[in-house]
Amino acid sequence: MNGQRGDDLDDDFVPDELVATSGEEDNGLGDDIGGLLSADEDAEEAELRIKEKPTTEKKRKRREKEKERKIKRKLAETVEVTEPLSVAAQPAHKLADYVSSMQVKAFPAMSGIELSDVLIPESSIADTTIWTGSRSLDNLVKFIIEVLPTLHTRLSQRSKVAGAPTLLFIAGAALRVADATRVLKDKRLRREKGADVAKLFARHFKLEEHVSYLKRSKIGSAVGTPGRIGKLLCETDALSVSQLTHIILDLSYRDSKKRNLLDIPETRDEVFRTVLGAPKVLKGIQEGKIQLVLF
Repeated sequence: MNGQRGDDLDDDFVPDELVATSGEEDNGLGDDIGGLLSADEDAEEAELRIKEKPTTEKKRKRREKEKERKIKRKLAETVEVTEPLSVAAQPAHKLADYVSSMQVKAFPAMSGIELSDVLIPESSIADTTIWTGSRSLDNLVKFIIEVLPTLHTRLSQRSKVAGAPTLLFIAGAALRVADATRVLKDKRLRREKGADVAKLFARHFKLEEHVSYLKRSKIGSAVGTPGRIGKLLCETDALSVSQLTHIILDLSYRDSKKRNLLDIPETRDEVFRTVLGAPKVLKGIQEGKIQLVLF
């Protein structure tokens, strides 16, 4: 037989290493490449997860914030905003106690007996509890018409005496006086025959100018700061109380510190010492001819 057998190989035959190991190396290389590819894919996936994680976290937080904002908006829409109850909305007997406590602060040196001489009786303080609306200048006209019908009637009539108003409206600041003056000029109060409304405050106006104006003008209302009204009552004869039936204290206005007319020491002292404490005014209040209204 011509075919060669293993025994027929030369005794010094050495197999080619490259050929002998090529099969084994092919198998190992395939495994290594697969492992490398798998490792690269894992690394890329991990990297993507790292990149995606902050983005997903941001989206989640954004959604939570948006949800929180929606809840707050819904609560704001459903909660009714209410104004704090004005001290002026109390019954007359409580208003009398309040006014008395303010008088004590205005006259700290007075004894109990002396204070009783300047006491404002409850009967002279208007009970305005029937008014349930907001106490603001926007509602002042309606407040007078509904709560103070007698005053409304008198304001619609022409005054016959110069410098003798039916109403004194006391406000704590010059700008407030200007605003209240515009409101009291409303034709629903004055109608066609109603008298003029005097604007009385110290800024830009000398006392002499107001004296001259009052002596020649027939007014139905006088709106002013307690300092200027007090001086006109106590130091001149230009502002008469002969026709006076109502004094409105503007407690609805508050300054930047949330203080009303009687909370501020300066204006409180002027109200009780020179306006309500003016001899003719105090006499009219104690006799029931002049009514005190807290607005």
